[in-house]
Amino acid sequence: MPHTERETLDILKFELKFLEDGGYGRSPRTPWRPSFAFVDSPTCLNFGDSSRPNPCTGCALMQFVPEGRRQEPVPCRTIPIGREGQTVDDLYAYGSQAELEETLKAWLRAKISKMEAHLAAKDSA
Repeated sequence: MPHTERETLDILKFELKFLEDGGYGRSPRTPWRPSFAFVDSPTCLNFGDSSRPNPCTGCALMQFVPEGRRQEPVPCRTIPIGREGQTVDDLYAYGSQAELEETLKAWLRAKISKMEAHLAAKDSA
């Protein structure tokens, strides 16, 4: 089911707060593995379930996944979040956790700002 723009905005705001609060630090339940952006967030439809029973097609983030990448095993990791189109996967491959988090914060803030402006314009019309 498609998400409304307001629902998506709320999800992005929650994701930003989760990130700013250190949500992608090492988990006390699984300290041996790193936490992964989007996948290890409470916004993920499969949060806490490694069997991934829920299809990603129901995720509000799918609208940000490029068309040709939507069939990937973890499509949210292909969202271009960097100024030069770097994806979450790219930043995991050649960036640091700090670089990934800063890039993701900037992307989230930009998307939130754009959506808030769009909704404000719709509300005033």
